[in-house]
Amino acid sequence: MDTATLRVAFGLVAVCVLILFYGVTYRSTRSAYSGWWCASLGLFIAGALLYLPNGTPVQVVANPLGNALGVLGAGCMWAGARSLRGRPVPRAWLLLPAVVVLVVSLLDDPVHDVWTGGAAYLAAMALLMGGSAVELRAMVAGENLPEDDQHQVHFALVSIAVASGAISLFYVARAAVFVAVGPDHGAFRTAFGSQAVTLLTMLLLVLVTFSMSALSHAQQTSELRIRATRDDLTGLLNRSEFLREAEREVRSGRYGAGAAVLIADLDRFKTLNDGFGHAAGDLALTTFADSCHRAIGSRGLVGRLGGDEFLLLVPDAGAEETAEEIGRIYQLDAARAPLPTVSFGIATVPQRDVALAVERADEALYRAKAAGRARTVRHSEPERRTA
Repeated sequence: MDTATLRVAFGLVAVCVLILFYGVTYRSTRSAYSGWWCASLGLFIAGALLYLPNGTPVQVVANPLGNALGVLGAGCMWAGARSLRGRPVPRAWLLLPAVVVLVVSLLDDPVHDVWTGGAAYLAAMALLMGGSAVELRAMVAGENLPEDDQHQVHFALVSIAVASGAISLFYVARAAVFVAVGPDHGAFRTAFGSQAVTLLTMLLLVLVTFSMSALSHAQQTSELRIRATRDDLTGLLNRSEFLREAEREVRSGRYGAGAAVLIADLDRFKTLNDGFGHAAGDLALTTFADSCHRAIGSRGLVGRLGGDEFLLLVPDAGAEETAEEIGRIYQLDAARAPLPTVSFGIATVPQRDVALAVERADEALYRAKAAGRARTVRHSEPERRTA
């Protein structure tokens, strides 16, 4: 087949794949990854169609735009791979390579040369495809790997990582030969010409699309799991997930000499909401959640019990000091905004019974409130002022 026929065939196949992928995968999952792949397919299709007027007066504009859209499509693949790891791509990073390739192509010789800006285009494609392979390789290595459907997800990740890496290496070789001998040399036309590239892309399109379907469903499952276990406002564990995680950590023996549950309550929170509005209340909740994270780091768990109450699991030794540290950090922010004070109730986890410790910490919190608020009370022990 001639190059134009192959490009038309590629466009038809890609349009069919895009329609099927959008209808079957994206509309059912709404995952970021499937959205990026739909955008990538659409850009690749548009770019391929813009090469069809080569040899006509229209190529002066169509060819540079085709280069730019192809690079932007590769950028969307990279952004999709990053989305699997929860790493967003700044818009400037996504647009910059395409803009650079567009400018270089327009400044080269788009009137007479169908390969205008070819070196910049091939280098950008190699870089972005390589970036996708790196992101996917990190997932294969186990970073942020979804727990559900491990084998299916692992196979899909390996497939797309290998495909992305192969395409990247192909474009590296293509760019090197392009610079060394030029696009009119027989070696380049045979191994790296438009016909070879279109056939390779068409074959990889099917492999990558079906692998991406598995990853899109995995991403949707992961997002649904997060929504089911996290508090929307603060991002902390919700009550049920906190209790599950706490039971798991206590049973694992991570806390050695023992663990303690802390319940924190923002004093007179309703007064703050009524007097300054719900925005002020939300600020107080998110500020306190951030204070907890900064104080305990990876040494414990933090969850939102509900309303203005928070749950923490920390080592029993030094639990009061942990409450003091949280209060100290929180008070620094309270100096800049009308934030309520905090009361804490503490209870040692008896015989790995987290639920009982929560009940006892709640009793201690009630005593702290009754004693005047802004203080810490340990279950069955004297109170100690901390905040």
